[in-house]
Amino acid sequence: MAFAFLAGAIFGAGLLVSGMTDTAKVQGWLDVFGAWDPTLAFVLGGAILPMAVAWRVAAHRRMAVLGTALPGPPDPRLGHNLVLGSVLFGMGWGLAGLCPGPAMASLGWGGWGGALFLAAMLAGMYAAPAVRARVDRLAAA
Repeated sequence: MAFAFLAGAIFGAGLLVSGMTDTAKVQGWLDVFGAWDPTLAFVLGGAILPMAVAWRVAAHRRMAVLGTALPGPPDPRLGHNLVLGSVLFGMGWGLAGLCPGPAMASLGWGGWGGALFLAAMLAGMYAAPAVRARVDRLAAA
């Protein structure tokens, strides 16, 4: 539990320091044909590089450092769930300028708009399994 708290605190601090909780900065990053703000590219690079190393190390391990089993590699095929989920996530990120992590981190000062976004996000997460089952049925038909 302490490790999860520490990891969450480091992640939240990283979101704050990087500007990922600033919706104007995030929307500026996404506005490639307007007032583009390329500074979040450093955040992206700062996330990709350590994860590339972590995936290489994890590929040679059977158990995590804390003794739990490591998940298997992801399915390399592009399925309708991945494409639809990515499109919906990107649309929400572009419209609101927040994704789940920064939404939680900015809850303390996001005002009613931040709380509304978080409530809508949680409702979407709750509804997602039923929506996914319906999309899977439609895809199979």
